[in-house]
Amino acid sequence: MGLTAHSTGSNAADTGLVIQKKSDTDKVIALAGNPNVGKSTVFNELTGMNQHTGNWPGKTVTNAQGHCEHNQKGYVLVDIPGTYSLLAHSAEEEVARDFICFGEPDATVVVCDATCLERNLNLVLQTIEITPNVIVCVNLMDEAKKKHIKINFEQLSENLGVPVVGTSARSRKGLDALMDAVEQVADGSEKLHPPTIRYLKPIEEAIAAISETLTEIDCKKLSKRFIALKLLEQDDALIHTLSAYLGENPFDHSSIASAVDSSRKNLEQNGISLERLTDIIVSCIVLRAEEVCSDAIAFEKCNYNARDRKIDKLLTGKWTGFPIMLLLLAVIFWITITGANYPSQLLSDGLFWIEDRLTEFCHYIGMPSWLHGALVLGIYRVLAWVISVMLPPMAIFFPLFTLLEDLGYLPRVAFNLDKYFKKANACGKQALTMCMGFGCNAAGVVGCRIIDSPRERLIATITNNFVPCNGRFPTLIAIITMFFTFGGMTSGDTGSLPEALQSALSTLILTGVIVLGILMTFWISRLLSKTILKGVPSSFTMELPPYRRPQIGKVILRSVFDRTLFVLGRAVAVAAPAGLLIWLLANIHIGEASLLAHCSGFLDPFARLIGLDGVILMAFILGFPANEIVIPIMIMAYMAQGSLTDYQNLTQLKTLLLDNGWTPVTAICTMLFSLMHWPCSTTCMTIKKETQSMKWTFISFVLPTVIGLIVCFCVANICRIFGLAV
Repeated sequence: MGLTAHSTGSNAADTGLVIQKKSDTDKVIALAGNPNVGKSTVFNELTGMNQHTGNWPGKTVTNAQGHCEHNQKGYVLVDIPGTYSLLAHSAEEEVARDFICFGEPDATVVVCDATCLERNLNLVLQTIEITPNVIVCVNLMDEAKKKHIKINFEQLSENLGVPVVGTSARSRKGLDALMDAVEQVADGSEKLHPPTIRYLKPIEEAIAAISETLTEIDCKKLSKRFIALKLLEQDDALIHTLSAYLGENPFDHSSIASAVDSSRKNLEQNGISLERLTDIIVSCIVLRAEEVCSDAIAFEKCNYNARDRKIDKLLTGKWTGFPIMLLLLAVIFWITITGANYPSQLLSDGLFWIEDRLTEFCHYIGMPSWLHGALVLGIYRVLAWVISVMLPPMAIFFPLFTLLEDLGYLPRVAFNLDKYFKKANACGKQALTMCMGFGCNAAGVVGCRIIDSPRERLIATITNNFVPCNGRFPTLIAIITMFFTFGGMTSGDTGSLPEALQSALSTLILTGVIVLGILMTFWISRLLSKTILKGVPSSFTMELPPYRRPQIGKVILRSVFDRTLFVLGRAVAVAAPAGLLIWLLANIHIGEASLLAHCSGFLDPFARLIGLDGVILMAFILGFPANEIVIPIMIMAYMAQGSLTDYQNLTQLKTLLLDNGWTPVTAICTMLFSLMHWPCSTTCMTIKKETQSMKWTFISFVLPTVIGLIVCFCVANICRIFGLAV
């Protein structure tokens, strides 16, 4: 990564962010914008591979920096989080606002969507209040052209008082003109005179009174009008950061404190409370955005978004929204299940071929058999299992998930589920994190960052494990296929249904299991919100972005590198020591039996109460590092072998399970426990990192486990009451 090789390590003022410069003459450019406006595409096209990713200091919010050159001048682009506002209701908004305010970028590019420019100008006007060094990038001009939207950039620039450039970042159109504007603003050669947003007379009088007293402090590069407005709004978080930036608290000056106090009293006398003040400020910004656009945008078609609305009637309709959502879910799982079989087998063959070569090498150098067993049959074999079983489904699921995200469908999923999460006193954004959990619960937990409310973020984090990740799919699919689509419980049954029908039926049953997980998510979310996480559901802005043609290549790259390899890396890190532990348990004997057999026997009485047996429960415990190894551990324990063992086909595995006492109830309880039990170690590590709390990590571990035990106990004992085989 060229960016970090010649880093100067300069700090962005009091934001604590290290700016990775190649040269001291490089200009720092902030890249801001609403979500879904193509900001990341602009960033990627300008910076190419010269990028560096990390976290904002003290935050779980990710930052990206990139280097680009234009006219032989260097620029560091800082991709700040996508946000609708700088009023800082969330960590992302706080980071974005603080970097623009206190990071002292040489210029700020605000990326807007040409198809809904008026709404996006709210962020532009808020940014201009902080700094005049703003360039407006009107992106997605190709989409605007399709919808017959015409934008007069000269008029828009005149209205805003800052440069406005139209771009289509996907095809790189307009990016050179954008960098020309950035160069002029950053160098100071462009004279900018953005008009001031006018508020109601009492507010303007209050701002003027406070601004007069701010001559007592050094405001550095910040506008006195902006500081006065924020002191008036009583934004404690901003005032704290502002004080650190200025080196003193403005309220330490009696004249400033007195002016603010007097101004607030005057506003109260005029019927403007703190809450109403914020509403009035937002309303004035919205009205100003409408005014700016009134003579700069023309719609050749009154129903320019008619196609999107027709599609929305189907995807978010009362009678069609949920059936389509479930159908798409089933299709994605079917593609993932079917498509992962072949690459998984190829990967397994390759990795186990390497194992054979490692074994030959160990024998060649005379390595002791116990050391060979621990390293190769223990650590390496478990790693091979995890990678071969985990990688292909993730490599298929995450691109499909990202494809729906890029297409614009996932916000519709959140829209459909929002009222149900609201009934559970949770946040509608939890629908998106829940969907991400299907690929990996650790990724779903990371995705909870998009939820503004700390209470609702915790609910989403704790309940994410109730949707099965791809690591649990192999167990669920194998049991469904063996016991519910082969057509019987006899060991000699080789499958009475055609393969295509078996696959379709497996997908249908799996979808039913997943729906059960979703229902449990709603119920547990409501339970948490009524007990340890009481509260009222927060409101949030939900945008239904226009449907767009996804960029297949970038979708694959983003999903593979940002999600698949990230999750796989964490899983591998914990699977290696687990492989050693499993090998030791299987190969250390006390009397005639191994430690694994003794542990399984000890757990057996309790496991029988919940419809399992000791081997199954022990397999889930040892599968804590990675759910993918649960079935191999069962096979190893049932066959009393010293290392993980593969099976030739499901018919042989079914025979093995039946010979060891499995019944239909055992299969059902194993599926239910797979759906509802503790998160894997990777997810637990992620929960600890995201919450910074052992307490919430412990609750996230215990809650699904207790629920799973209760459900399995009820199912097993109801079956006993009715005389069914257990």
